[in-house]
Amino acid sequence: MSGFVRGVAEFDRRVRSVRAEQWGNSTPCTEWDVRALVNHVATEQLWAPLLLDGATVEDIGDRFDGDQLGDDPVAVWVSAAAAAREAFAAPGALRRSVELSYGRRPAQGYCQEMTMDLTVHAWDLARGIEADERLDPELVSDVLAFVEPQIEQLAGSGLFAPPVAVSDAADAQTRLLALLGRRP
Repeated sequence: MSGFVRGVAEFDRRVRSVRAEQWGNSTPCTEWDVRALVNHVATEQLWAPLLLDGATVEDIGDRFDGDQLGDDPVAVWVSAAAAAREAFAAPGALRRSVELSYGRRPAQGYCQEMTMDLTVHAWDLARGIEADERLDPELVSDVLAFVEPQIEQLAGSGLFAPPVAVSDAADAQTRLLALLGRRP
């Protein structure tokens, strides 16, 4: 759970730095500009309380399709992140299972996936708004430890670009980003 909180903080710091003229900037996620990237991450946070409460993907349906950010993207992000943090912190939440699009998953693993997504997208957002790209080293270490054992599965999921080769001497952040298809 502490990794998730740190991941939220990393993403939050960048969202709060987006200037009005930057919402249309491109990001390393070629299909998303800054607004679409923030919408994606905010929407993921909106799903979490429902999934942790036992809802299935089918139950939620298309409720969160399209732009959820409205006229105040930062406020929507802040509210969605707070709701997700609260849901993950609820007594027993991490001992539950959740039903995801690819099947049943322990909530602890779901929390780690969400942390990974927050972390890599914090870097994507920083790159998109030309902000500080350095991520919390402890967070990076935790996410790298989560990613490395399952890199073949993640690469085969189609959710990330193919891994990028980096030097054996590359730091943990560079290795993490490269494993998830980013060119740091």
